[in-house]
Amino acid sequence: MKLKQRVVLLAILLVIFIFTKVFLIDNLDTSAANREDQRAFHRMMASLRIELDPRLDHTMQSPWEIAAQWVVPREVYPEETPELGAVMHAMSTKKIVKADVGYKGTQLKALLILEGGQKVVFKPKRYARDYVVEGEPYAGYDRHNAEVAAFHLDRILGFRRAPLVVGRFVNLRTEIKPVATEQLLGTFMTVGNSTCFYGKCYYCRETEPACADGDIMEGSVTLWLPDVWPLQKHRHPWGRTYREGKLARWEYDESYCDAVKKTSPYDSGPRLLDIIDTAIFDYLIGNADRHHYESFQDDEGASMLILLDNAKSFGNPALDERSILAPLYQCCIIRVSTWNRLNYLKNGVLKSALKTAMSHDPISPVLSDAHLGALEQRLLSILATVKQCTDQFGPDVVLVEDRMTLSHL
Repeated sequence: MKLKQRVVLLAILLVIFIFTKVFLIDNLDTSAANREDQRAFHRMMASLRIELDPRLDHTMQSPWEIAAQWVVPREVYPEETPELGAVMHAMSTKKIVKADVGYKGTQLKALLILEGGQKVVFKPKRYARDYVVEGEPYAGYDRHNAEVAAFHLDRILGFRRAPLVVGRFVNLRTEIKPVATEQLLGTFMTVGNSTCFYGKCYYCRETEPACADGDIMEGSVTLWLPDVWPLQKHRHPWGRTYREGKLARWEYDESYCDAVKKTSPYDSGPRLLDIIDTAIFDYLIGNADRHHYESFQDDEGASMLILLDNAKSFGNPALDERSILAPLYQCCIIRVSTWNRLNYLKNGVLKSALKTAMSHDPISPVLSDAHLGALEQRLLSILATVKQCTDQFGPDVVLVEDRMTLSHL
């Protein structure tokens, strides 16, 4: 064999060797990542049921100190949280030492200070579990039970980006009114035999108060994030105009995602993939009202998109608002870990897992069977949307490997 032929043959063999090695390494890496995703899923399933137990035998810290230490830039609470039941028990039972009107917003809420100085946001019950909110997908009052369900769905999806939420019953006459500020107290009234209040917010009206059952009001409490983690508000790139006859650009421009990708903080870092995760989360719960979102301040795009204010969800189980998925079907990308988790939740697993996760909440049952069934149908729609993307662009483009080390100091 001539020297030139030998050189060509060696070059071909070298190329084959390199491609084989790269292919094998890539497959080994992917396989290892998939196995870790599966292990994480099984760990989540094993810890679904939360017993609201006040005991914290292994530490002298308060529940509030423990929860504050959980928060890091990429998650609100860690994967393994043996103290979660104690923190949620404290949220649902600790004495209320002060009650005030809620922070700025459009919907009725109250800001409570619990014993030990912990802030929580209280959202009152407005609807019965089987009430169907008609009209636009963002219509109606906030649903307190939606906040509870959304928190547990966040756990099940493995995002861990939603603040802790638990149901709570409060006596408005004995627990709230004696410690209420004048501003909040001035909104209390009696309707029939029930104590009611209407608070202070953009849409709060004296003619539309939230009323207790006698003096006992059902609601949800959301744990306030630590003050050392100030929030920064952003306009959601797929937000609605909320104006009849006026469409946002994403509603008519199918190439809109290309423009978003050229804009900070979506041009680099994890934020765009967080938007996709959030679209999946919001579609499952039926939340078409995420016009803004929060991250931690001065994060340069590295902070998670925090899943705050999920109460405009679970309004109509028969309405699957596909436009919520626009970031997914316009960008056609999704985290591999999210894709894997969604597939593990097929065939009734999601419905069963969420039902189990919420079973020990003080206001259980949290959701009607109709809403639990709607989750299953919406999950199938998400999986079908991703398949359309992979059929068009290929899995190597659509499925993005984006795992981050999450340190808890």
